[in-house]
Amino acid sequence: MIGHYLLNPVARKSPADSNTGDLAMLSSNIGKLALLPNLGSAWPTGIIIDCEHGHINDDSMHSSTAAVAALGVSPLVRLRMTHADLIKRALDAGAQTVVSHSKFPPQGLRGQGSAFPAITHGIDISTYLKTANETLITCLQIESKAGLENVDAICAVPGVDMIFIGPNDLALSILGYVPAKGDEREFIDAIEKIVVAARKHGKWVGRLSNNGSLCKEHLKVFDTVAMSYDIRAIQNWYTTELKVARS
Repeated sequence: MIGHYLLNPVARKSPADSNTGDLAMLSSNIGKLALLPNLGSAWPTGIIIDCEHGHINDDSMHSSTAAVAALGVSPLVRLRMTHADLIKRALDAGAQTVVSHSKFPPQGLRGQGSAFPAITHGIDISTYLKTANETLITCLQIESKAGLENVDAICAVPGVDMIFIGPNDLALSILGYVPAKGDEREFIDAIEKIVVAARKHGKWVGRLSNNGSLCKEHLKVFDTVAMSYDIRAIQNWYTTELKVARS
């Protein structure tokens, strides 16, 4: 059975009970239909479809969100910009996480113009309109010095469900290089400041992790963690196996 928005495993949890170590996600830069079922077979909570850094156009984004949802996994779209038209198109494709303009009135500005999300998940448009605001997740990413300086105000915005940390861009902004070594006092304090602000305002807080070991450690602090990217996983596997073959 195809899972629909009412079954969104992320939206069913609250910040108070979500830190249970099971909200591990994956990220896709490739977004190809032949690859996504393989990512889904690892049973992550969600798959981030990265339209900012990935080679994923509008058509691929539409297909990818439907393919991920069909696996019973939550599709989350990382937008390349925060233009309202891009956000609305991502929502109409069935994405469950966007940056802004994601809620129907009275909470937001999203217009009802597409039957795709309701039809895809086997519910009528009326039911979708009644449940979408509760099952969609609006996530803001903090990855700059300006975002860090304004983190409390950002976390206080009504309708924001999650704060997600982009550690590489955050390090580049405050340290001037990437990746962070992880022991820089300024970087550690920045991460802690974001977590504290998110908790203060009752928001989920997540981040990107490079591997399973780091993901395990980060899940002790964060509500959800996205573990690296599909393209990096493929590269790392082939690099490791070729070294074995040539040894």
